Amino acid sequence: MILGLDAYKLKWIAIIGMILNHVIFALFEVLPVWSLFPLYAVGGLTFPIMGYFVVEGYRHTSNLKRYLLRLFIFGAVSIPFHILVFRGGFGMSILFTIILSILILVMYDKIKIRPLFWLIFVVLMVGTFIFVFDWFIIGPVVVLLYHVIGKESTRRIVPSVVAGASWLALSLISMAGMAAMQAKHGAEAYMEGIPAAWTDMNVLIASTTFGIGCIGAAFLIKGFNGERGKRMKWLFYAFYPLHLAALAAVALALGLIDFSLLGL
Repeated sequence: MILGLDAYKLKWIAIIGMILNHVIFALFEVLPVWSLFPLYAVGGLTFPIMGYFVVEGYRHTSNLKRYLLRLFIFGAVSIPFHILVFRGGFGMSILFTIILSILILVMYDKIKIRPLFWLIFVVLMVGTFIFVFDWFIIGPVVVLLYHVIGKESTRRIVPSVVAGASWLALSLISMAGMAAMQAKHGAEAYMEGIPAAWTDMNVLIASTTFGIGCIGAAFLIKGFNGERGKRMKWLFYAFYPLHLAALAAVALALGLIDFSLLGL
């Protein structure tokens, strides 16, 4: 077990994982196949760590509306860069997935009629597929698990394992679906509404390590010492659009994408 990790260190691990994961989507055409496996594995660490601290933030924030507003503003600023990096796939970025997850936590705490809550939850989860949220249904489920599991030792492990198992299953289903589409329509088969990287079989095969990374995040969160460490209140918010802008600029410079994705 890794001990002595404060929130500052864990969040930096999440940021590094996020960057490496997004490198795949921005530059997958020029990356060697072998590099996709470690990039995905480290990228898998990000959301379980992020989800854990989303719940911590929800529980301890002094102003929930301001918290949500920050997420919305930086999510909105990120939209054009997100479109470019993901080639139009994932209509809603991870910041909007986090906003939705927090709203679900609010409803869970406020709606005492449990069947009504679960009905609303199911409708919202269908919406994550219709509007193509990053992390789809898995993100809100992971965040909700971090909130509802009572025993702290279990809470730090189970959501990451659920995330890892879910992504492994999704990777296998995606590989099978893409193989069937390519057998029917040829190697250039394309699935509308998902990132272009997921139409590449090498990327899909490598994506199985993403689930392993998610599970690995449990051991990092298990080693969280409960201390905040250095403050980084604005760092993650600013880093999100900035790193997407940098990756989009590199992809544009290499001729991998163009501004037509933005309708320009």
